[in-house]
Amino acid sequence: MTETFLLEIGLEEVPARFVRSSSEQLKERVVRFLKENRLTFGEVQTYATPRRFAVQIKDLADKQEDITEKAKGPSKKIALDADGNWTKAAQGFIRGQGLTTEDIYFESIKGVDYIHVNKEIKGNASKEILQTLPEVIASMTFPVTMHWGSSRFEFIRPVHWLVVLFGADIVPCSFIGIHSDRISKGHRFLGQEAVIDHADHYAEKLREQFVIADLDERKVMIKKQLAHLEEVHNWVIPKDDNLLEEVVSLVEYPTAFSGSFAEKYLVLPKEVLITSMKDHQRYFQVTDQKGDLLPYFVSVRNGNTDYIENVRKGNEKVLVARLEDGLFFYEEDKKIAIEQSVKRLETIAFHAEIGSLADKMNNTEQIATLLAEVFSLQPEKVAHLKRAAHIYKFDLVSNMVGEFPELQGIMGEKYALMAGEDPEVAIAIREHYLPLTSEGKLPESEIGAILAIADKLDSIISFFKQEMIPTGSNDPYALRRQMIGIVQIIESRNWSFSLGQLLQLILKNVYGLKEPAQIEKLITGIAHFAKNRILQKLQTYQIAHDIQEAILHAKNDDLLALIKQARVLNRHHGDTDFKEVIEALARVINISKNVNKELVIDADLFETTSEKNLYVQANHLATIWDSATIEEKYTALENLAPYIVNYFDENMVMVDDSKIKENRLNTLAFVANFILDFADVRKIVTK
Repeated sequence: MTETFLLEIGLEEVPARFVRSSSEQLKERVVRFLKENRLTFGEVQTYATPRRFAVQIKDLADKQEDITEKAKGPSKKIALDADGNWTKAAQGFIRGQGLTTEDIYFESIKGVDYIHVNKEIKGNASKEILQTLPEVIASMTFPVTMHWGSSRFEFIRPVHWLVVLFGADIVPCSFIGIHSDRISKGHRFLGQEAVIDHADHYAEKLREQFVIADLDERKVMIKKQLAHLEEVHNWVIPKDDNLLEEVVSLVEYPTAFSGSFAEKYLVLPKEVLITSMKDHQRYFQVTDQKGDLLPYFVSVRNGNTDYIENVRKGNEKVLVARLEDGLFFYEEDKKIAIEQSVKRLETIAFHAEIGSLADKMNNTEQIATLLAEVFSLQPEKVAHLKRAAHIYKFDLVSNMVGEFPELQGIMGEKYALMAGEDPEVAIAIREHYLPLTSEGKLPESEIGAILAIADKLDSIISFFKQEMIPTGSNDPYALRRQMIGIVQIIESRNWSFSLGQLLQLILKNVYGLKEPAQIEKLITGIAHFAKNRILQKLQTYQIAHDIQEAILHAKNDDLLALIKQARVLNRHHGDTDFKEVIEALARVINISKNVNKELVIDADLFETTSEKNLYVQANHLATIWDSATIEEKYTALENLAPYIVNYFDENMVMVDDSKIKENRLNTLAFVANFILDFADVRKIVTK
């Protein structure tokens, strides 16, 4: 016999960005709980609004499945005495299982006989099992939590009611002092209490109280309402999945409506208008068929059409107040010269222990100039890069960015163009913030890409110099995000360079460091930090973990090459000879790992043909290595493997003759340097 099960947790308003993920987490935990408790079930449906998470499970069995469990006891020689009678050990075991000696049978394990019994375990009633569900709720985790009242228990928001039903019956249980019931809450203003008479009727009973409990149903409703407004007014409401998802998670009963604002505000950059509407008010923008903004907006009310005109006017009033501020700030900012703003940055701290924003821009300008040489930037673009680096943070002191911080860089581009700066300079000012996320949009211009790397490198170096290095999950200055941004840009641009050599140049010429130990410590720390971000990138390419480790421990510090080397290794992982190749290369590293001095190889000391052949092949590697592609390097190492196998078949490395031993170790160390430049192949699992 089966029934529908319902669990609903009623809360105070949950932040929109956590509504769907939290409801999915609840579903996953409940499903895992049911499986662990041997309860069979059918379709699982999640429901979520700002004030509730719910899981409805169809065809839940009314009891656990019965199972037969095999229990192993003592060995035969312990279970039976010399006369063949059951010993106390055997009798104690059988009593513990609730069975008799007649149930015993023998089974051999690794040649030894042990007594066994088959124990029938009857399933418990589902209602009894479900009473422990509050433990599942308590195990949920959230990015933000709070506690309330006198309790120290923390949850995403205070819990106010709990509905737990098995069919029409309440499952008795409690969570932080709240006892399960069948009474839910309707819409905060339009609805009343919703009495859920049966778990099957959950969505229907809430609908009667103006709550559309299904997230995706609310989304479909909003889409239809937006499409209706587009058709009636001949508008285009640009698709915005993120905004739509947020709005869906803000309302329980959606009703879309439109409002308007004066055309005079259209003189503002569209980014200001969109930010005022979308980011601050959660409004949808409206354009004509050509994509030009119109003086209208669309919002979604949490309620029905009653008094909708009053709601419209209230929203218009709020928006106009923000647009009026924006218009005032825009006009005031246009009166301020860029150099005047740059001068003001001298008085604004980037960080108390690092310096001002002006200091940061000075460092970035010098780093950008060095990068221009490394990346062979065309001479005519270098001047634009230097100009952009000289002013790129100027908009941070503008009135507009002060009011709308999310527009930093965007307003810098606008104001730079208005001031007559070259478009390449203006674009770079906007693009230096990119990417904003690990998979976000990247700079499209070459100057913007170099400025973005220079700015991020300065931040990383500055904080590492002060030993403010991310630890664990703690990264208050978002240095991991900035380094992964550098990696993303380098890969997209196919820029290849030695990170260590670049850092050496920057630390000496930009930051004036002279102490070799300090320089070496910083280079080592930043390079390791960068390689760990490479691992994040490799995960997105589904690179095997052991190959990631091999790349992490490679001597190569060219970030682009490391990514490519990992992908080449991953691509060849299925080759029939991959195991033999990797094992041969690893053997070279293992036996030569203690050779750290300058390598001197005397060909006159070679005693076998295989020694000479390996040396010839190693010299060939040296001639092609720097100019070879990553694929060509792997092929060269692959071709080297048979020579390595022959070498070890014919030669004993650790011979008594110290000169020959040292010569052979030096030869292998010479080969190992090329292998380790590619990857520490000892980390690769070959089974």
